[in-house]
Formats: sequence, structure tokens, C-alpha cells
Amino acid sequence: MEIDKAIRDSDDRRLKTKYHNAIYVIQRALALYSIEEVAFSFNGGKDSTVLLHLLRAGYFLHQVERGHSNGGLSDGEFTFPIRTIYFETPSVFPEINSFTYETAASYGVKLDIIREDFKSGLEALLKAKSTKAIFLGVRIGDPTAVGQEQFSPSSPGWPPFMRVNPILDWSYRDVWAFLLTCKVPYCSLYDQGYTSIGSIHDTVPNALLSIKDPGVEKQKFRPAYMLSDGRSERAGRARKLSAAAACVPAASNGLKCAEPHQGSIYTASIVAVGDEILFGIVEDQLGPSLCKKLHSIGWLVSQMATVRCEVDSVAEEVERRKSMSDLVFIYGGVGPLHTDVTVGGVAKAFGVRLAPDEEYEEYLSHLFGDKCTGNRNEMAQLPEGITELLEHEKLPVPLIKCHNVIVLTATNVDELDRQWDALIDLRSTNLLAPTGPFVSKHLETSLSDLEVAQPLSKIAIEFPDIYTGCYRKTRAGPLIITLEGKDQETVEAAMEALSKKLPSGVKQMSV
Repeated sequence: MEIDKAIRDSDDRRLKTKYHNAIYVIQRALALYSIEEVAFSFNGGKDSTVLLHLLRAGYFLHQVERGHSNGGLSDGEFTFPIRTIYFETPSVFPEINSFTYETAASYGVKLDIIREDFKSGLEALLKAKSTKAIFLGVRIGDPTAVGQEQFSPSSPGWPPFMRVNPILDWSYRDVWAFLLTCKVPYCSLYDQGYTSIGSIHDTVPNALLSIKDPGVEKQKFRPAYMLSDGRSERAGRARKLSAAAACVPAASNGLKCAEPHQGSIYTASIVAVGDEILFGIVEDQLGPSLCKKLHSIGWLVSQMATVRCEVDSVAEEVERRKSMSDLVFIYGGVGPLHTDVTVGGVAKAFGVRLAPDEEYEEYLSHLFGDKCTGNRNEMAQLPEGITELLEHEKLPVPLIKCHNVIVLTATNVDELDRQWDALIDLRSTNLLAPTGPFVSKHLETSLSDLEVAQPLSKIAIEFPDIYTGCYRKTRAGPLIITLEGKDQETVEAAMEALSKKLPSGVKQMSV
């Protein structure tokens, strides 16, 4: 079965765990209920697309366990056995409709099409056909997921049935990891910047994925799987504005359409290479410093990772991050030692070989002179065909850039400062395109984490483009709540709304 094989062949251990847990839930449901007693609610979105293929795999494995060696699913003419419900409404995107019908045809899914509201349609369906359990693509974070577990009876006032939620604990990242690993089709809207699709009246592309190109009149967006922060998945759920009302979609990270780059957030990933960091021998100081520098120019750091001094470890992390971020910064593991494998790992991530670079070798020769031994040639081997040397008067040796991956040679904060200053000077090449700075507001409170949890959750829903966080400087110190975004008015509105939701005993801190 192609889905099960794709997961087994994957190196993503987290995805494998999520997959096996979901399959267990599906098999448990199929053991509790007959195939005639279960149904599947499909809506054409990414979550239900994941669930469709999990059900295909789960049913296959269920059949194998019962002694049917091929599970009936290896036959291309096989009809998907689980009754599938599709609620079609006038406000659905035409792309969703098309994808749903194409998917049904491709995988032998027989659709029960309902053109009523969900509750009325469900009541009619359950009255006509005996259904005891319905598989749903609900995930934690969805508005309907509150209070649900993997097996949850329907809510009071609804027809009685068991809600089965195999992907309840899956994240946004898990969903896209599954779809991309299994190479299954998904709705084309996700390649146009939509990250959470509702109706045509309340859904726009996610502004966090916008691509600023002054030479192109129509706004473009990166695909949904490039959203770095899954918490912003629903940032595109906002009522559309008329063209006269705004020059960007309503959910535009609270940004005004004025200056270049003000309508988008650029993301970066940071990768440290060093066994000494992982062994706890030394403390990584470059990562936190680089985070502050990126934040100061309005960039969002989506990931920090530390990997072993192994070519494969470096390659796997770069491969994972280079398609999810605008820039990847990697440091450590650069030099003449056998453990200096960073450049080789970058080359492997892009599928190219290392080849001598005469220009880079000349720089090394001027820098090290007679101290250079035969190792000099090895240090001058760079990823072939994709390397750009970033030269600057402040740098004795150029930095190495491979597509959107920048190899930093800094070993301490002072060296990082010099390399950062050089990169800032090179911004004319759009290497580090400046964006609007982040605006922060802070609240200091004696309330506990539990007391602020619900108000903060409401703020996250009301202001999906605002980043929220909490921390304490000391264990017994006050709780500091941070709200951060790109637009002053939006941040202040969120802070005012939060202040009203919190109990008394809160005072506002200066930024």
C-alpha cells in the first residue's frame, strides 16, 4: 500500500509516530464498528485529505490483520468502502468542489452529497442510514476541537454518534509533512497561499506568505506548506475587503499598504553544527545573538536547531529547512578538521558535489599564507554550481551562500557582529530585505499561567496575526505577557482587549 510504504521509507520519526497513532485509532474504530456503521466527513481541505489517505491505509492494514493479504486496496479499481459525506454549499470555493470530485473519482470514493446545513444534513443522513461513528479531520486548535478526544460522543442537541478524531493531536507541520512525504494531491488553493480554507466569504490567502515583487501588479503568495509558524494557520480567515477598501487582504498581519516589504514577514532558520554544544561542553551564544539581530530588522526566526558534526545530520536539517524559510543561517563545523562537515552537508542537501573553487582558495592563501598545508585545498572545496561568494571589505574571507543558505564562519559574538554588519551592507542585493520592525507591548501580572490561559487563547483567535507569549525572569517573579506584531494600532488594540479580559491586579510595562 503506497501510503504505508511512503511513511515506512521516511526518515521523519515524528511523522512516523503520528501516523502509527492515527492508524491505531482507525483500526480500533473498525474493530468496534462494522464498515456499514462508520462514515467519513470529507470537505476537500488539507486535514480531511490527510484523513482520507490514513483511512485508506488503515483499512488496508485492518484487512491484512484479518487475513486478507492484499487488503483489497492494491487493485486500482477498488471502491473506497467507507461511506463518505460531502456537504456542498453555494459559498464553497470552486477549486474545493473540483478537487473533491476529482479525488473521489481517483480513489473510488462514493460521495453522499448533502446540500443542507451540517446539522440538518447529518440528521437526515443518520435517519436514512444506520451510522454509529463518523471519522472527522479535527485537530487541536480548531474551534470545534475544544473538549474533544480521539473518541468523543456527539454534543447534546445533535444526533447521537461517536466522533472519531484520528489526527486530533496533529500539528500544521504534521499535516504538510504527511502530504508532501506521501506525494498525494491536495487542493490547488494551498499552492496560492491559502492555509485554512472556509467559504469564499471569509477566506483569503495568508499574508504571512505574501511575496513582494514591485514589478508585478498582482500580489503573489508562497504555498501553504512554507508557513513557518503553524499558529498563524488561520490568519487568512477574515472577511474580504473590496478593492477600494484596501490594497491587501483583510488578514494582512495588521499591516498598512504603504512602504515596500511592509505587507510580509520574512522567515529565517538557524542551524548550529557542533558536538560540543550537544554534549553540554560549551554554550551556544551565536544562535541567540543571531535571533536578536534578525528580529531587529523585522524578520521572524521560525526554527533553531543544533546537529551533530556529521554530513548526513547537516544535510537532513538543511534539506528540511531550505524549503521552509526565506534564508537558512548555518554556523559551526567550518574549517580544516575532519569534524568540519558543514559545507559538505550543505552540498549533499542540494544534491551537488564539492569542487575546488580557485577564487576562495586564493582568499585562504592570503589569509593563512605558509600555514596552509594540503588541507587548504579541502577547505576551498565548495558546493559546485550553486555557490556565491559574499565579499565585503570587513571580511577577510567571503561568506558562502548556496541559494538561500548562508554559511557563517563566526566562532564568537564579535566575529558574528562583523559578518552581520557585512550582510546588512549587502542588503542592496535583497539578501536581507528590510521589513517593518516588530512592535511589542508587555503586561506584568501576579496572575498564574492558568488564570491567563483562557484570555490569551481568545486574543489569539481575535487577533490571529499577533504573536503572544509569556515568560518569567525568575521562578517566583511576575508573569510577563508579550504581544507582538507589525502594526502599532493592531498591537495596541490587542493589548486593550487583553486588559479587559484579565482580572484585576495587572499593570502595563513600558516596552
